Amino acid sequence: MSLDTDLAKLAVDYGLSLGAEYVEARLHRVLEVGCLLRNSSPEPTILVDSNGLGVRARYRGALAFGATNTLSTQSVKELIEEVVKRAKASTRLVDEPIEFSGEEMGRGSWSAEEKEKLEDISVQTMLKHLKELDDVIKDGFHGVSFTNRLLIIETSIEEKFYVNSEGAELRSRVPRLSISSFINASYNGKNYTITIPAGYSSLGESGGWEVLKRLDPYTFFKQEGSNLAKAVKSERKPPSEPVDIILGPDVVGLVAHESSGHPAEADRILGREGAQAGESYLKKDSLGLKIGSSEAYVSDDPTIPHSMGFYLYDEEGVKARKRQLIEAGVIREYLHNRATAHVFSTKSNAAARSVAYNREPIIRMANTYVEPGDYSFEELLEDIELGVYIKSFMEWNIDDVRFNQRYVGLEAYLIERGEIKEGVKAPVLEITTPRFWSSLDARGKDLQF
Repeated sequence: MSLDTDLAKLAVDYGLSLGAEYVEARLHRVLEVGCLLRNSSPEPTILVDSNGLGVRARYRGALAFGATNTLSTQSVKELIEEVVKRAKASTRLVDEPIEFSGEEMGRGSWSAEEKEKLEDISVQTMLKHLKELDDVIKDGFHGVSFTNRLLIIETSIEEKFYVNSEGAELRSRVPRLSISSFINASYNGKNYTITIPAGYSSLGESGGWEVLKRLDPYTFFKQEGSNLAKAVKSERKPPSEPVDIILGPDVVGLVAHESSGHPAEADRILGREGAQAGESYLKKDSLGLKIGSSEAYVSDDPTIPHSMGFYLYDEEGVKARKRQLIEAGVIREYLHNRATAHVFSTKSNAAARSVAYNREPIIRMANTYVEPGDYSFEELLEDIELGVYIKSFMEWNIDDVRFNQRYVGLEAYLIERGEIKEGVKAPVLEITTPRFWSSLDARGKDLQF
């Protein structure tokens, strides 16, 4: 894929000539292919090519955004004129002028590691692998029939060229591949909807076609299909009294994302997401707040190789790094773009992100996770007299400030005297954020993404 970098540079120069004090332009193209197989038969392939230019301009503290998918000199000039005009018109409405933190601007190129280019892989090849994957699970497991199956391979290639009036100039390329499924499971006349991976998620990484080999979806789907079939058959109710709980990586990742990552987004903390995505239980002065036990460590890191959230520079030209959200139970860091960093009198930690050319960059997570500890799974089990191991989830919800939450287990097991016993049906963990993190007693060392 090619990007006309001259158009982005034109946008910046022209915006400055119109009186803007700051201008940035982002050429952003995402090429997506979705191959679907329903009950061994191909469905129509989904092809999406999103390509355009997004720009932001600031005038006397008012920031405006606009985008176009008509990539011509005339269209770009008209876009810039409109965006600068909008910024100027907004100055009378701005009570608190938007300012940016001073940052070192990135220059150069970066990309995710890629050995086999995704654009060289045909739809027929993807469907062949889906058919082989379907053969692994189509007969069901342990007497549970997988009567309806939808298997999906999705690939995307994201390329960007970013330039701003403060000297940033960055080109990037991130290919990604993921596999997911939706399955109707039947047992004893009852139907259940399950997904592999569990929890309506996907099995994926950044990288080229070699990702498929690294993921080994055939082994994964066979094991998960077997485990989830057992979960469907489970009839035993979980203990009704308070017990110890072990959470699997899928559940831990979800909890970290929802109860630590989202509330740490500084735009939420300032109330700027209230009408759309919600707010946060954290306040501007909550840094240093004790919210969990000494075992609570939560990080967000965009720089992890092969991760789905991989990036090295954000949408404002700032170099990415690991962010320590919770350290030993204490709130240590928020996720910032340059505007919120200025409000908090700190530096941006490169959390400005955008999914497409026509979306303004906002503060979002990358890869949010609980730091690994020192315990093996067997060591986590050994001190539990009575408990439940919730390996995966089927549903969850959390309130708008990310405080009260509820998780329902899918694959879950009873723990008795330090040993995994029979499966239990739909255990529910209903808890507040402080109580969850304060209850954390030990962390396993088997970190999984």
